[in-house]
Amino acid sequence: MLGSIAKWHFKNELQERSLILVSVYILQPFLTFWGLTTRPFEPDIFEAPIWYLIIVLSFFTIMLPIGKMLFKDKKKRAIFLISSLVGNTANLGIPLGIAIFGEESVPYTTMINLANVFFVNTIGVYIYSSGNFSPKESLMNVIKMPILWSAIAALIVNFLNVQIPESIAENLKLGAYASIVIQLLLFGIYLSQVRVEHIDWLLVKTVGLIKFFLLPGVSWILLKGTSIEPFIASVLLMELITPLAIANVNFAALFHCRPKDVAALVFVTSLFFLIYFAVIWPIVH
Repeated sequence: MLGSIAKWHFKNELQERSLILVSVYILQPFLTFWGLTTRPFEPDIFEAPIWYLIIVLSFFTIMLPIGKMLFKDKKKRAIFLISSLVGNTANLGIPLGIAIFGEESVPYTTMINLANVFFVNTIGVYIYSSGNFSPKESLMNVIKMPILWSAIAALIVNFLNVQIPESIAENLKLGAYASIVIQLLLFGIYLSQVRVEHIDWLLVKTVGLIKFFLLPGVSWILLKGTSIEPFIASVLLMELITPLAIANVNFAALFHCRPKDVAALVFVTSLFFLIYFAVIWPIVH
């Protein structure tokens, strides 16, 4: 709300691209590093993120030819391919897991979010970038993502059990919280510029179909045939059906890939999620 009001009031004086650069290249690495070093990893929590990546990458492979048939525009195709799969596994998924399953879900939701971070900062960045850049330039854009290197550094610190001094940990926490605030402000700024004509109903229908029905439906059938614990499977399914992440808006804006369309898509799917989750979760769970 504050982001929208600020944009309406200051108009062109408020340059959202500056905030995007600050968020992606400065603050989000704080969030990633802080989130992955707050608690030690346990060996049995790796099952959830491995299954998450298997499911998401399998769907991505299947969606490639479908995207080419449905969307001739490269930017819309990029939005279709990534936004259908990148959910809000952190800002929504982690607290939602606590509300439904309790604190014991946090290690699993944190690791699933880690898998999501790697997916969106590699394949996601490449696909969003490919709407405007060559394959070589898109690959370089992936390599230049500080969030990816921040996550790798955090994993090394965690595995080596390096103790971070409290003063440094507090600064990491400040940067992490600031990142969340900036992301939400940016979402409001882009949302304030969205008009009805920015809602691509083909994108809404196809992304919604995959995100809320095909992805969780196929995953549920697949997981039922495995030996995965029901608790872990439930947490995984919950993370898979979270609505589109605001990170989609960040990367779409960073690489000039129709950010207003993406903001509209995030907003519409988030509203739908409120009703959808209230109806579907008691049945599935």
